[in-house]
Amino acid sequence: MTMTPIELLRQCAPASRPVISVCEGSDPRVVAGALAAQQAGLADVILVGPQAEVEAALKNQNATRSDGVMVHDPATSDLTEEFAQTYFELRQHKGVDATKARATVETPPVYAAMLVRSGRATGTVGGAVHTTGDIVRAAIQVIGMAPDAGMVSSFFLMYPPEIAQPGARAMLYSDCGLVIDPSADELSKIAIASARSARALLRVDPKIAMLSFSTKGSAKHPDVDKVIEATETLRQSSPDLEVDGELQFDAAFVPSVGDRKSPGSSVAGQANVMIFPNLDAGNIGYKITQRLGGYTAIGPVLQGLARPANDLSRGCSAEDVTQMIAVTALQAIRE
Repeated sequence: MTMTPIELLRQCAPASRPVISVCEGSDPRVVAGALAAQQAGLADVILVGPQAEVEAALKNQNATRSDGVMVHDPATSDLTEEFAQTYFELRQHKGVDATKARATVETPPVYAAMLVRSGRATGTVGGAVHTTGDIVRAAIQVIGMAPDAGMVSSFFLMYPPEIAQPGARAMLYSDCGLVIDPSADELSKIAIASARSARALLRVDPKIAMLSFSTKGSAKHPDVDKVIEATETLRQSSPDLEVDGELQFDAAFVPSVGDRKSPGSSVAGQANVMIFPNLDAGNIGYKITQRLGGYTAIGPVLQGLARPANDLSRGCSAEDVTQMIAVTALQAIRE
């Protein structure tokens, strides 16, 4: 059975515990989730935010700052001047001056990302209060993209319920949270990154389904052509990956349907990496799987960055925060 990120992280037992900066350090859900992660030995945490507010939130959880739970206030931190200079050097070509740089690094998402860039944290988590745009913008501008990524995308880890239908399995869904209408080339890049993420976080050999409303020419439309082109691009650039497309979801997921609609395929009916053609399909698909299928959805997790940074849903729970800290720590260990 596939292990959750928390179970995988416990099994890994890294030599040095990951340090995760959390940019919404006064939010009660974030504080509770971060404390649970630290107390479970998953990671040490840096809670970023106004000191009085963060300490009040800790007090409400019957906790205080400690060796494993640190508090950084960007407005008063000794690191802010260093971070402001770094940000100025990174963004002066975009017209950012020293005053603007200082003001920007005092915002918690940018300060938390700076902790990662400077090596003081191994990853960062945010999004319980801030928007996805805030979190992703800070990550791209400060942490930057991985040299071989080409783009930043996102995915959800989908875990079946304990009592599940035959054939239920852990899967990776992408992109369900970031790239609105990827081109064929972008879809192939999303698939490559998702394959790596599946190996790292699900511990499976990726079987990639390029999803569509058509299977093997059953419908004709420019949207179908995009998925066909993406599949061919992926096969040419990464011949080592198992991929099939275009496939409808049932042909990708159900063995009997896959055998009938794409006979001889090593992916159809067995896919564990589902690549959706656009954000409409991906976002709707993961929520249907979660709400009607009873799957646990962890994400959106970002991929393609030089170092881990992840986005929470603004409707997240404390447990979601703990899971995302575990995912972020695992990404840091894998890298």
